[in-house]
Amino acid sequence: METIQEVQEEIVEEFSMFEDWMQRYEYMIELGKSLPLIDAQYKTDDYIIKGCQSKVWVHADLEDDKLIFTADSDAIITKGIIAILIRAFSHQHPDAILEAGTEFIDKIGLKEHLSPTRANGLVSMIKQLKMYAIAFKTQLN
Repeated sequence: METIQEVQEEIVEEFSMFEDWMQRYEYMIELGKSLPLIDAQYKTDDYIIKGCQSKVWVHADLEDDKLIFTADSDAIITKGIIAILIRAFSHQHPDAILEAGTEFIDKIGLKEHLSPTRANGLVSMIKQLKMYAIAFKTQLN
């Protein structure tokens, strides 16, 4: 299994292949379309990420001591953003998620190409994934 760092480096490499941000947005939209869909029972206010302009639902399960994330969003770009984050952090141990940095977001230039409200939403998404890691870590200990 790849480490979070290795997955993040792959994402940075993939984004570096595109010459402009229109191509990167199109790629993000494609990533969003390939996102493992969240079960309908989790598309409720209990699973919605606070601080996002769009609606974003995230759910996590623990399988073999690793977190498996699923998500959905009502906005196509936001769905692409959460798809990137899930790709980086899903199938990883809670400790690895908590220790992982998010510099890859800056390396691909994502934050600087988002509106302020979407950038805030991005921070909220990362925070929520880390909160799941904290919750599941306490179950493991």
